[in-house]
Amino acid sequence: MNAVIIAVLIMLVLSLVRVNVVFALLIGALAGGLSGGLSFMETLTSFTDGLGAGATIALSYAMLGGFAVAISRTGIPQLLVTGILKIVNKDGEATRGNLAKALIVFTLLAMAIFSQNLIPIHIAFIPLLIPPILHILNELKIDRRLIAAVLTFGLTAPYILLPYGFGLIFHEIIGVQMELAGLAINIEDIPKAMVIPVAGLLVGLVIAVFVSYRNPRDYHNKVSSIEETQRKTASKKDVLVTIVALLAALYAQIQTESMIIGALAGILVLYVSGTMKWREADEVLTEGMRMMAFIGFVMITANGFASVIQETGEIGSLVGSVSSVLGENKALAAMLMLVIGLLITIGIGSSFATIPIIAAIFVPLAMEFGFSTLAIIALIGTAGALGDAGSPASDSTLGPTAGLNADGQHNHIWDTCVPTFVHYNIPLMVFGWIAVMVL
Repeated sequence: MNAVIIAVLIMLVLSLVRVNVVFALLIGALAGGLSGGLSFMETLTSFTDGLGAGATIALSYAMLGGFAVAISRTGIPQLLVTGILKIVNKDGEATRGNLAKALIVFTLLAMAIFSQNLIPIHIAFIPLLIPPILHILNELKIDRRLIAAVLTFGLTAPYILLPYGFGLIFHEIIGVQMELAGLAINIEDIPKAMVIPVAGLLVGLVIAVFVSYRNPRDYHNKVSSIEETQRKTASKKDVLVTIVALLAALYAQIQTESMIIGALAGILVLYVSGTMKWREADEVLTEGMRMMAFIGFVMITANGFASVIQETGEIGSLVGSVSSVLGENKALAAMLMLVIGLLITIGIGSSFATIPIIAAIFVPLAMEFGFSTLAIIALIGTAGALGDAGSPASDSTLGPTAGLNADGQHNHIWDTCVPTFVHYNIPLMVFGWIAVMVL
């Protein structure tokens, strides 16, 4: 069996039986390397060499976590929580409970979408907003799998479709890598090619919200460590300074193209203004880093996993064997390339990181089968996007888990990854295949 398939399957099976994702990635990488002809030391060297590529991302998330906790100390999230509680508790009417549910879902969806294109802070808002409203979710008996599905949609669909913020980066990567693979494209064609695949994501969201997770689910009322610190009532000065801090973080991130500097700028504004005390700096940053540490370690390990997979050289042979078997069957070729893309990207967990691998292999293969330029764009974009929805190593699933599991009642695999895989990866595969065939 191909080493890529072995590595990804082992990683997924171990994750599904609740082995820690970091260990699952490590064991999967070792199995893939050994089955791909690498010695144990060669596999280990390749794995450790790849770890460094995730260090910047891990530090970025740690800083963003610190910034999120610093913002939470101002009392701003408590204002949002208080407003929602007024709606929920007034007269105890069921209609108001339903209104509160709709308000929460819509607000979180909007914030997730804005975090990709309008205010590119990615998952930084999740640890800021989700932990304080967990007791509201409990009171309303909202299934947290619904919230995970809503957040993951907002973290993926916008950048796949819209060329703004993180979307611009994603589209530029597709354009550059396809040109390097031998097919120059107009970057303005990417949104046209991705409309149909994103429609699949929208269908999955509708099913998750109105069918799969509409029924109530009971949780125990617990107080998370971050919620314990959010008893301060925000003053007008706190609100103003928080807005300035968010704008400073956004400006610094855009100017330097660094989430680390952006988070640092925001934290400094809070401290210099006196909204946060310097003596609390260590406590705040430690709390934030602890909250985001799991994501950081998974992202670092995923880079090691990707390094081993590439080192085996088995990706090319996997696709080559597929093309020799298929002959001229375009429909089956498109589906199998998407399946292969799913195997590659779900193991690595990052669409941005796997586009270069996918483009280098799929562009010449798709051109050989005679697919149009728009169809090839849809193929590459869809195959890459599959890694963000449903992968245990994706920050688009790790982020929601970090917030929803603040009180220890949300499992990363069964409550985030499995629901998002079912509702997004499957429709994305179907609609992506349709796009490849009709464009």
